[in-house]
Amino acid sequence: MSDLKVGVIGTGFIGPAHIEALRRIGIEVVAVAGPRIDGVAEKARAMHVGKYYETAEALIADPEVDVVHITSPNFVHHAQAKAALLAGKHVVCEKPLAMSSAESIELVKIAAEKKLVNAVNFNIRFYPISHQARAMVRAGEIGDVYIVQGSYLQDWLLLPTDWNWRLEPQYSGEMRAVADIGSHWLDLTTFITGLKVEAVMADFKTFLPKRKKPTRPVETFTGKLQTALEYEEQPINTEDYATVLLRYTSGARGVMTVSQVSAGRKNRLYYEISGSKSSIVWDGERPNELWIGHRERANEHLLKDPSLLVPEARQYASYPGGHNEGFPDTFKQLYTAIYRYIGAGDFTVAPDFPTFEDGHLALRVGEAVLRSAREDRWVRVSEISE
Repeated sequence: MSDLKVGVIGTGFIGPAHIEALRRIGIEVVAVAGPRIDGVAEKARAMHVGKYYETAEALIADPEVDVVHITSPNFVHHAQAKAALLAGKHVVCEKPLAMSSAESIELVKIAAEKKLVNAVNFNIRFYPISHQARAMVRAGEIGDVYIVQGSYLQDWLLLPTDWNWRLEPQYSGEMRAVADIGSHWLDLTTFITGLKVEAVMADFKTFLPKRKKPTRPVETFTGKLQTALEYEEQPINTEDYATVLLRYTSGARGVMTVSQVSAGRKNRLYYEISGSKSSIVWDGERPNELWIGHRERANEHLLKDPSLLVPEARQYASYPGGHNEGFPDTFKQLYTAIYRYIGAGDFTVAPDFPTFEDGHLALRVGEAVLRSAREDRWVRVSEISE
């Protein structure tokens, strides 16, 4: 697809997911960077990457690297993305784009000034069914959108002994469940409906105000697999759960619930979008299916099949009907769009993937949610500076 070469910053849970997806579309990963030279060397060997660096700065300075993928903890995203842009590199960054909207708008401006391709890794958009749902809404098949509701539930932080750096605000930010998974739900439903959130009313709850932090590092999602660890008790100041009421500029209404303490839910993003003609429902644990609800005739159950999808969705379905495509495939399809765009070379064309502007909007909405939870009131997104 391209002769561009990529460097990936971060070797935890999501870094290898980027590398795997890039290789599937023929993009060469030439370097990785991680915080400990012994650890990153081991990861580089395991992933068959030729070069490794202990710092992001060293990777960004590598003249062989054309595109930088940032998969490091949240608190360094802004600095690393800024450094990569100033070095003339295209950037793909995990969400959140930065720790604040003040930081993210700076990145939007630098990327525009430098005329560099920029993307935020909202990969959930790239299930074929996500594009099918978007096309249906845009074509008026469900009518005017009335209600957008749903949830994103996980259980990986259910127990007091479950631990991850996302529990520490200095690394992750002042919100956790909303920023980590709620941002995906909000981005996906915004992408599908085209609606803009006008105001929010949020309720947060931390069910585990104290947790047991292991005395040695634990990688994301692996805490529940650890045994015989030594712990130290730590206070928790970010939310395990949140429900957010949503008002959209169109007059539509919505509600989102997020939780990282819902037993049995491993990674379930769910939405139901109700319109004046029909409804659509999607469950991320059954990602190849779309339920379509009607009043005057039988409901429909659409299975992912390229021959049944609209062209906008068909391009992101790589396998025939009956051959399921899942979470790793969304990374592949997102990067297909990004590197196709870079290869085309006309950056005046509107990108068909989430950009830094989308990441900035997500942070503004998130800051409105946080303010609402703290002040116990409706907060307009316009109260958060552009």
